[in-house]
Order: sequence, then C-alpha cells, then structure tokens
Amino acid sequence: MSEKPDTQSRYLPQERKNRILSMLVEHGRAGVTDISAALAVSEMTVRRDLAELEAEGKLSRVHGGAVLVETSNQPIMDPVPAHFDARLSLNRDSKMRIARQAAEVAGRYQTVALDIGTTTLFMAEELVKYERLKIFTNSVRVAHALGRHSQAPEVYLAGGVMRDDEMAIVGPSAIEQFQQFWFDIAFISASGMTSQGIYDGALDESEMKRVLIRRSGYKVLLCDAAKFQHMSLVHVAQLQDINMLITDCEPPAVLATALELAKVQVLIAS
Repeated sequence: MSEKPDTQSRYLPQERKNRILSMLVEHGRAGVTDISAALAVSEMTVRRDLAELEAEGKLSRVHGGAVLVETSNQPIMDPVPAHFDARLSLNRDSKMRIARQAAEVAGRYQTVALDIGTTTLFMAEELVKYERLKIFTNSVRVAHALGRHSQAPEVYLAGGVMRDDEMAIVGPSAIEQFQQFWFDIAFISASGMTSQGIYDGALDESEMKRVLIRRSGYKVLLCDAAKFQHMSLVHVAQLQDINMLITDCEPPAVLATALELAKVQVLIAS
C-alpha cells in the first residue's frame, strides 16, 4: 500500500531541506522516520528531499536515513594556545591575504572595531591608508601599529588591565567602556571554528569579543583554514551571530553547510 501524500506541511520545500540539514549539523545523522515525524511530512517526501540534497553534495544517504558529508571530520580540542610571537609566523601568508581582504571591507565603513589577534595585527598595517576611519581596539599592538604612522585613522584604545603576552586590554573597565559604543563593523578573531560556532582559549578576552559582536552593526570573522574544525576552552558565539567569514580557502562540507544555514557570507581571500 502506498503512503498517503502530505496534506498539510508547515514548511516550504527549501525550508524543509534546511531543517533536515540543521538536524544533521546538530546530530551528524538522522533517520527518515525521525525526520518525517519532526517535519510532519510523509517518509516519501523525506526520501525525495534527501535524494535532492545528496545530488547537491550536501549529505550522503545511508540505510534508513542520511549523514552529513565528511562526518568523520570531528572537531579537535586544542591545547593551551601558543605565545603570540609563535602564532605570528604560523600560516603567515594566509593571514596576510585575509588581512588585505578584510581591510578592503573595513574601508567602506566609518567606525571599525578590531579584536586582538595576529590576523587583526596584519590588518592594522593595511588600514593606515584609510585616514577617515575611527578604529576602536583593545589590542595595544594594533593601536601601536596604527599610531606610529603620521597619516592614519584615529585610534581609540580601551582602558583596563593589560595581559602581557597578548598585550590585550581586558577587565571590567574595558568591557564597560566599549559597551557604551556602537560600531559600524567589527572584525573578530578566533582560535577555532566548528558548525557549533567560534571558540577562543582565554576567558577574559572572550568577553570582549562578545561585546564587539553585540555592539556592532556588521560582524566579520577572520579565520584561516587551519582553525576549521578546532575547538578551544570558551565558546564565544554561534555562527548566526556573525555576518561574514573571511578565510583563505573553502570550508569543509560540514562547516560550509552550517555557514549556509546560518546565512553567513563566505569571502575567500585571493
């Protein structure tokens, strides 16, 4: 006996597919019966959607359901982050390409928030030609890189306690100060990125990242491909909290699917 056709579905076809992909991003695998129950559609409809998604390269069908492509690529938990100088030379070419692309994006705005990090430091060197910008940062290195040029954007440095290695201004006074501002755009760094969001290895620095995300109209994540599928101590934000990812190569399929669902624009630095 054939299955009854769907009489009333809450979802349009593309919404259905997005819901299926969201289930796979969250769980890694989903069965036809479970998807059918969750979406209130027939199993025949689910199988048709799975076939179309497989043809698009978004998933792989298995007996009784589907899995995301590359589900074996599990996130890696990173140890304590390396010192700043060591990270400065790590994937340097990729970071500099990302920094140049990010500077071009920043040049379209007026008030720009820059997070701490090696890539944002490279970005600061690219921003010196944009004199009309106002740069807000909690990175002493970024402020110095901009401030040593006679013709450069205005720089506003947060006040608070400085962490020696990162030369980052952190603490309640820095947080309170930057919570008073509203930025056109913020550029955020991260130590890792998965389908569940972005990560950092330091508690105090992570809180400032959240402030920059909350207080900015447009949020850009700068993340080289070496950090894909890596996690750290602190979960900073969801993918839905950012608007754009600037990176050096295409994300793996699992992450690319999550970014698409979160409506994050991916910009590959050439």
